[in-house]
Amino acid sequence: MKTRLIFTMMTAAFVAASPAALAQGFQPSKPIEVVVHTGPGGGNDVLARAIVAIIDKEKLAPVRMQVANKTGGGGLTAMAYVAEKKGDEHTIALFSGNWLTNPLTRTEAKFTIKDLTPVVRLVLEPAVIAVKADAPYKTLKDFIDAAKKNPGQLKQSGGSLTSRDNVVRQLLMKHSGANWTYISFPGGGERIAALLGGHVNMMVIEPQEAGEHIRAGGMRVLAQVTDKRLDSFPNVPTLKEAGFDVPIVPQVRGVVAPPGISREAVAYYEDLFGRLEKTASWKKYLVDNQFENGYMKSAEMGKFFDEFTNNMRGILKEAGVKVVR
Repeated sequence: MKTRLIFTMMTAAFVAASPAALAQGFQPSKPIEVVVHTGPGGGNDVLARAIVAIIDKEKLAPVRMQVANKTGGGGLTAMAYVAEKKGDEHTIALFSGNWLTNPLTRTEAKFTIKDLTPVVRLVLEPAVIAVKADAPYKTLKDFIDAAKKNPGQLKQSGGSLTSRDNVVRQLLMKHSGANWTYISFPGGGERIAALLGGHVNMMVIEPQEAGEHIRAGGMRVLAQVTDKRLDSFPNVPTLKEAGFDVPIVPQVRGVVAPPGISREAVAYYEDLFGRLEKTASWKKYLVDNQFENGYMKSAEMGKFFDEFTNNMRGILKEAGVKVVR
């Protein structure tokens, strides 16, 4: 009887501490703010609004979720905003790779992603290199050759200086000896408009953002920033296949929260996104946008952040970018 009682008590304690049980200890009582660092049309903005729409459609949360655009500093403004909302359990943020890489190159960064509370990793995302459909470049080599002949004259639109867009540029320039100008825009919509309007010559862009323009014939894809060809671009070479054997720069997106929130709140959001990840709507969204399901729980995120940061530190150094931490 004594042994059975001890076993029963241990089982009850385990159940009480399980994520599902912890999640029941917190319920949002007002709208949830979902912070993104890009303007409308940027990768995180588009993904955040898709997530909010699916959660609403599937009735996964008892309150509304509202996207808040906190642009500036390539993610540093949004990161600081979230970090300064310590203990706020009704605020979460959608991070991307530059939340990890920007502090590596910016001495003014007050916070890093390790100052925030990890919730989940959601997706791993490929990219393509695109030009306007009527551009004279049929291959990536054509663009590189033109850049060699006209140093600094061709232009690329992109995000922050430590975004994947610019890191890919730096790697390609170092590999080829070519040189072209980089113009930073706060939102994906502005980057695309600059290309379609003929104000820039090339961009590195996620299939999610570019899909409709590619299908409509407004853009031409020259190469894929991937290890293997995407199903949607079977005839487009990878960077290596195109003759440019440079490191593949990863893009990752997931959810963090302010520091100092309760274990119960972390468990609630982890459970919320765990249920999202299992819906048919979310699975279809991943397929439609050529995303890889990168779902990872909170407990594993710290190790992932360290490994990703170390890898990107090496890639940035190889690309010739000055690293300060």
